[in-house]
Amino acid sequence: MKRALARTAFYFTVALLAWGAIAVMRPIRTPSVGDVISGARVAWVERTDSLAKGETITGLLGRTLPDEEVQDALEAAGTLDPRRLRAGMRITLGGAADSAPSQILLHLGVDRLLRLTRGDSGWSGREETIPWQRDTLVVSGTVNANLYEAFADGARELPSKVRDELAWSVADVFEYRLDMSRDLQPGDAFRVLVERERTQTGAVRLGQVLGVDYTTRGSRLRVVRYLDREGRSRYFDENGRSMQAMFLRAPLEFRRVSSVFGMRRHPILGITRRHRGTDYAAASGTPVRAIGDGVVITAGRMSGFGNVVEIRHPNGFVTRYGHLRGFADGTRRGARVSIGSTIGYVGMTGLASGPHLHFEVLVNGQQRDPRTAFNSTTGLPLAEGERGAFDETRRLLLALLDSGSTTVPDGGA
Repeated sequence: MKRALARTAFYFTVALLAWGAIAVMRPIRTPSVGDVISGARVAWVERTDSLAKGETITGLLGRTLPDEEVQDALEAAGTLDPRRLRAGMRITLGGAADSAPSQILLHLGVDRLLRLTRGDSGWSGREETIPWQRDTLVVSGTVNANLYEAFADGARELPSKVRDELAWSVADVFEYRLDMSRDLQPGDAFRVLVERERTQTGAVRLGQVLGVDYTTRGSRLRVVRYLDREGRSRYFDENGRSMQAMFLRAPLEFRRVSSVFGMRRHPILGITRRHRGTDYAAASGTPVRAIGDGVVITAGRMSGFGNVVEIRHPNGFVTRYGHLRGFADGTRRGARVSIGSTIGYVGMTGLASGPHLHFEVLVNGQQRDPRTAFNSTTGLPLAEGERGAFDETRRLLLALLDSGSTTVPDGGA
């Protein structure tokens, strides 16, 4: 009897010890926000601040960190030069609700972070790069007033600044065929296939425009980006003709037209006369570019034009740029200029009511409407040796453009 009781007591003791061991060996869960441990609630809080104009990073951190820790935290930042930090830079401070921050994130750029962390041995720092993830996006729209408003309606998936950048990029694609500031008509329709890059923090930026389908005045123009065997990226229409031609369609890169070729009331003279050219309203000092290769035949004052540059191009073309504030370095009579090079700056010299560029095209000495003068100067066709590869690229990109697909193979264009 005694032996039976002893065995029972022994087994009970072993079972009790085993249960205790299992309880001790259970994994201990990491505390999270809202947990109660020993009567205290764990609370991690974050707040965002920004560097004010004229403020130092030392002053900003001093608002939340003890004085003795500010310098330690900055020393952990390594090679960071506090003098180069821009006003408005965002800073995220995190830590327990009842203590000073133990983590500081300096948002150095849209894809760069500097993470400062306080541990048992003090502050440490690590710069991190936020990866960009790429996809493609098809946006479409209809022109009612101008290209900017059309993209504001048709590309709502993009931030407003990125929408404007996309409008500029599309205008650049067509700068040899269309002047997007004045050739557009209400009802023009477009579809654009463009690369989009995003980060987990919500930053968005544009990649390359891969294809455009544009319809104006009942005429449809489809364009694709093609990377040739030499690694050059260019745009071609669907027939394999380069979008690049002898002349740009506009002398300003950022364009806004105040009047077009035809009859108007002269703003200074107050009389109605034929206005033989196009006025581009722009801020004083905006660079003016040569629309084609040529030789400067005039660079000086000319009657009501004020400061004016005239350039002779091949095949009897002459272009005139008036009311300039001044001339670019090297712009003088007899100088050779290349297409797109800066020749002067928008001003209001001569008979001008405000800063703008007066632009004219003369063909064999006769003023011509800039909208039609360059119709015969289209781009060169694709080299025959590139035709097969171009046809495959065109097929892929136009299919994506038509379908609205959001996937394009890396290197496919």
